Amino acid sequence: MNRRNFLRAGSLLTIPMIFRGFSMSAISSLSPVKPPVFNDKILVLIQMDGGNDTLNTVIPIEKYSILNTLRPNIIIPENKILKLNDLVGIHPSMTGLKSLYDDGMLNVIRAAGYPNQNRSHFRSTDIWTSATDANVVEATGWLGRYFALDYPDYPDNYPNEDIDFPFAITLGSTSSETCQGQTANYSIAVSDPQNVDQLFEGEWDYMPGGCYGDELDYIRGVIRQSNVYSEIVSEAYSKGNNLSAKYDDSNKLSQSLKIVARLISGGLSTKVYVLRLGGFDTHSGQVDASDTTIGKHADLLYTLSDAIYSFQDDLNLLGLQQRVVGMTFSEFGRQIRSNASDGTDHGTAVDLFMFGACVNPGITGTNPDITEDEEGGNGMEMQNNFRQIYASILSDWFETDNDKVNNVLYGNFEKLDIINPCDPNSSYTANNNDGIDIYPNPVSDILNVSFENKNFNKIQIYNDIGKKLKTINKIESENLRISFKEFNPGIYFINFLDSYKTITKKVIKI
Repeated sequence: MNRRNFLRAGSLLTIPMIFRGFSMSAISSLSPVKPPVFNDKILVLIQMDGGNDTLNTVIPIEKYSILNTLRPNIIIPENKILKLNDLVGIHPSMTGLKSLYDDGMLNVIRAAGYPNQNRSHFRSTDIWTSATDANVVEATGWLGRYFALDYPDYPDNYPNEDIDFPFAITLGSTSSETCQGQTANYSIAVSDPQNVDQLFEGEWDYMPGGCYGDELDYIRGVIRQSNVYSEIVSEAYSKGNNLSAKYDDSNKLSQSLKIVARLISGGLSTKVYVLRLGGFDTHSGQVDASDTTIGKHADLLYTLSDAIYSFQDDLNLLGLQQRVVGMTFSEFGRQIRSNASDGTDHGTAVDLFMFGACVNPGITGTNPDITEDEEGGNGMEMQNNFRQIYASILSDWFETDNDKVNNVLYGNFEKLDIINPCDPNSSYTANNNDGIDIYPNPVSDILNVSFENKNFNKIQIYNDIGKKLKTINKIESENLRISFKEFNPGIYFINFLDSYKTITKKVIKI
């Protein structure tokens, strides 16, 4: 085997798995056939390596004076914060995510983590990718266990006529541990689908016996599988397209997401894409000493925000927005108090972003409980167990039944309301069994409301921080038109009250 050819093409597809007993001849082109267990939904994971300073990312405005005391050398000026509402804002470099929030395509999940937080980069990353308790060491990843539920014999006989696509793709040189199965990783690593070299399999008239023959057979199997997957990925890329003009050529994360959008548009049925953005271990020089709105952390957040915004714009233009949701995650947050080096040290819980046309937009959770006498070393207390987020994705996005979800996550975790049904005719569909229909939703000017009866004696409209904005006391018809013209874009809740109960509907104003 030509070692140079092997190393050259090895940068495209890395497959750390054992391949035996499969046939390659059946795969010649992308097939529309998908196994019945799969819907057509796709998950994009963006791993923020290093532990993100969540308090300079999602800023609790109501705690600003306290934060100014605890982290005076790195805090963002209050007048520079991009406000999501009166209580919460985000870093000024994240204009892209602010736009997604305003358009109803972003959910901010507050203080995600796990009990007994481990502050080691490596161990905490293992916990997040394996989805286990802090005191449990597990070799498999949560998505690897998800795929193994219905495809336990992988990688034997893959790809095949039914599954002619990689289960997952990691953009980079190493497959993600989230997709690690018992015997193989369900993810392949892709660096550049435009530059595909076929790996040389070697020329052998016979296979030697003994350990040498077994090892040679293994290597040839890896090469053969790699060649087939590289052809499949390359073909999808050539068939795909990008329509957004917002991608930044200098933003590596943006360019990786551009590849993801093109592969999806090219017909690749891969379920999971994993990307990584490093550099968040900001012990020193997190901000510019003369201007805390710029610096290392600001650049990272801009890279993240701009890349996601461009990707979502592309999905919208390609008509793929209802097939894809994305999530960021980081192994931990940073400490509440800054250090003397204009940075932050390892903390505990961290805020995450869920993005896409099929997320329930808004803020999941509340501002952290922070006091002026916070001890050094304190991090944010956990509000949402990260396995609740995974349970929501598996159940509400991948449509996995509860027993299987519990099997994957080694326990029963209460879901969060972060995924919506994504009805093609509506970005949000409320419960239709209560006799109330509201449309269009999202709404721009007028919301139509229809009742099966007129028992409701009052209607109240609240914003997403619980402030009452409007009350309708006279309900004289089973069909109402409620003006939303005076409201800013965002999330609103409508309470329908009678003498016995209250029914609440969520409305998105665009």
